[in-house]
Amino acid sequence: VQLQASGGGLVQAGGSLRLSCASSGYSFSNYKMGWFRQAPGKEREFVAAIGWSGGRIIYADSVKGRFTISRDNAKNTVYLQMNSLEPEDTAVYYCAADSTPLSVVVTTVKGYDYWGQGTLVTVSS
Repeated sequence: VQLQASGGGLVQAGGSLRLSCASSGYSFSNYKMGWFRQAPGKEREFVAAIGWSGGRIIYADSVKGRFTISRDNAKNTVYLQMNSLEPEDTAVYYCAADSTPLSVVVTTVKGYDYWGQGTLVTVSS
């Protein structure tokens, strides 16, 4: 299982970025997908997650209304559209895959089996 996150960069507050996570080595549509982030000196935290076909979606309260998670099973890719970015959104963003055969979408780090390498998002004020 390989996850490759991309799309990070430097953006001004109020701007937008779209992160992508390309997957390979497994049946993508059978895995629930999540995005997490880790700011310097802080623990990794949940951002958003999406079920197998996109029917179940959860967001952290801090990003609700600003971020949108989606997936394209034909392209084995999950996306995170981030709008109205704030300096507090600065972090390394990680995508993750959950292989458990349950429809429940989880928000914990321990709930995910595979992780990408992360992509840095920096929001300047």
